[in-house]
Amino acid sequence: MFTFLKNLFKPSADFAKLVKEGAVIVDVRTTGEFQAGHIEGSKNIPLDTVKNEVEKLKKLNKPFVTVCRSGNRSAMAKSILSSAGIVAYNGGAWTNLKRQLT
Repeated sequence: MFTFLKNLFKPSADFAKLVKEGAVIVDVRTTGEFQAGHIEGSKNIPLDTVKNEVEKLKKLNKPFVTVCRSGNRSAMAKSILSSAGIVAYNGGAWTNLKRQLT
C-alpha cells in the first residue's frame, strides 16, 4: 500500500533532465503573474492564448513543460498541446519546478 501511495505522488517526469536536454518551459499564467516572478528562460504564453500559439510551438520541435500557479492551468495547457501532437508535460506550480531545477 505504501508503495502505491509513494508512486501516486512522485513526479511523472524528470523535469531537470528534460530541461537540460532542451525542453521549453511554458508559463501559462497571466502576463502580470509572470512579471511578478518566473523561472529564468521560461516563455510566458497565457492559457487563453495557448491554442493560438500551437503552430509556432510545433515548429520548435521540442518538448514542453507547462507551469502555472497551482498546476490547474498548466494541466489544461498540457492537454491542449498534447491534443495537437506536441510532446508536453505538466510541471505544476512554477515555484515547485523552480526548486527542482536549482
